[in-house]
Amino acid sequence: MKQGISIREFARREGVSDTLVRKALKLNRLKAFGDGSIDPGLAGSNWREGNAKGANPANPNANPTVRSSQGDEGDSETLEEEAARLLESGGVATHDYAEALRRKENYLALLRQLEYEQKSGSLVDLEVAEKILFEQARASRDAWLNWPTRVGPLLAADLGLEADRVVGALTEYVHKHISQLGTPEDEVEFVSES
Repeated sequence: MKQGISIREFARREGVSDTLVRKALKLNRLKAFGDGSIDPGLAGSNWREGNAKGANPANPNANPTVRSSQGDEGDSETLEEEAARLLESGGVATHDYAEALRRKENYLALLRQLEYEQKSGSLVDLEVAEKILFEQARASRDAWLNWPTRVGPLLAADLGLEADRVVGALTEYVHKHISQLGTPEDEVEFVSES
């Protein structure tokens, strides 16, 4: 004996085609019992709503048959792991409709946040930041290389020494100093403050 009513009977009670009910079952907007029958108590529920209101699991008026696939343990799968799993399964997602919609909305919100931060000036393109840092480092190096020729004659006059020898000695020490600074050993890693 069946636990619920047939798909055709459910469709008749709802005033829709049984094709629509089968589609809702496929999209997990409706949940069937193990024998393929449907709970008659779901008749009159908002299972037909294809918008975010009907599919949002946080909405108290949402369809009670829609459940998140992540359960209580949270989403522990990284994007790379999920992409690999999708490729292995032939591109078929294992999420129900509500979870897929939730993920889509979350990623769209993140994209909008990035767009806002970029337009407001709080987010800078990595290439632009690298170019600015490079130009500042080059300007600093050039200032150090020009320093002995500007300061050497003044220092020589104060100490009563030959200007050429003082400029030469200062130039040698500045070159040693710059070569010790060299290039950074570690790559700079930019981390978001999320």
